[in-house]
Amino acid sequence: MDYVPGRNLVGYGPVPPDPRWPNRARVALNFVVNYEEGAEYSILEGDGRAETLLSDVPPSKALPGLRDRNMESLYEYGSRVGIWRIMKLFTEREITPTVYVVGRALELNPAVGEWIAEAGCDAVCHGWRWIDYQLMDPQVEREHIASTVNIIERHTGSRPLGWYTGRPSLNTRRLVVEHGGFLFDSDDYNDELPYWVDVGGRDHLVIPHSFDTNDSRFARGSGWRRRSSSSLTSRTASTGSTWRGRRSPG
Repeated sequence: MDYVPGRNLVGYGPVPPDPRWPNRARVALNFVVNYEEGAEYSILEGDGRAETLLSDVPPSKALPGLRDRNMESLYEYGSRVGIWRIMKLFTEREITPTVYVVGRALELNPAVGEWIAEAGCDAVCHGWRWIDYQLMDPQVEREHIASTVNIIERHTGSRPLGWYTGRPSLNTRRLVVEHGGFLFDSDDYNDELPYWVDVGGRDHLVIPHSFDTNDSRFARGSGWRRRSSSSLTSRTASTGSTWRGRRSPG
């Protein structure tokens, strides 16, 4: 299958279509929980360095061949405490989130898969490892895709239907479509509405992701300093999307 992502700077243009959400809703709101702990860069996972991103310590240059126990334990907090605390909050509010699941992370903590199944969440594949796939050999990435699907299905009882690597290669979308069984991927950030692309002669749905309301902004130096920053941004984004939805065609 031949496919390399191009660039589309036009999109839907000045008049976006009516997405026809169920029950004539004007906005579709989705809460996403990323589960990556234990699958990040780690000497113990055979990588040449430790993780340097998305933690409570400032990003720093990795020291080749050396473990970073601070980083390791910060990620461990997410799997030991964080995931269960946020799960309880969603359950208490009767909200069913989508969970972006990294395969290796689930393999290391299968109980998370049990919660995903019990809560009725849809699990989206988030790669086998939480690493950069840009330079990965296509055959290795192909194997990672298969392993991720298998481990999620094994521990949740359901075959995942969506894909989001987060740090993809130029081969990722082609390999996802080639593997088959996916309804969509979210490895783009270029729109507020889903759209179709042709991947090797096959129609493939893209549901764009967004970092605008992602809590990683606390660690990325993107202007969030207080808890209120997250809630204010999320409320504003929701209000704006609803306002635009009321004015969409149809």
